[in-house]
Amino acid sequence: MSETVQENKLVELTYKVLDEKSGQVLSTVEFPLSYVHGADKVLAPMVSAELEGRSAGETIEVRIDGNQIYGPRDEGLVFTDRLENVPEAYREVGTKILMENEKGEPREFIVTRMDEKTLTVDGNNPLCGRDLVFTLEILSIRDATEEEIEAGTKIVSGPDIKGEKIVPI
Repeated sequence: MSETVQENKLVELTYKVLDEKSGQVLSTVEFPLSYVHGADKVLAPMVSAELEGRSAGETIEVRIDGNQIYGPRDEGLVFTDRLENVPEAYREVGTKILMENEKGEPREFIVTRMDEKTLTVDGNNPLCGRDLVFTLEILSIRDATEEEIEAGTKIVSGPDIKGEKIVPI
């Protein structure tokens, strides 16, 4: 009997996220993602629920309203400024900029538009406000070790820095 995705199983998978309307690939993983099912919150709950009971080798598609995961689009998080007010290092579309609000809370903004006079940054998650299709391929499933259950992910041997193991996120 083959292993199925269930609590305390280490699952290794790949996925990509597509815009349902255009078919454009919005995000993809370069390396397989490992997580302990039920012990970590790597995937959105609706995606985890669809994986439950599935087997290695299966590919599934999960349709999701991006607003459910990332919240609705907030136009108050889009700012345009004159180019001369923006440091040279940020003057490229796609550049990520970490900023803080008045309370010191960090938020990542992405440069989304630039012309000869202005630059626009957007603090919304690029997936919010879209109808999404998550395509997931389950590569392997096995019992997780106690250490992996505690960490919520696969434990990879690596350097021991000041007595702490490095665990991939």
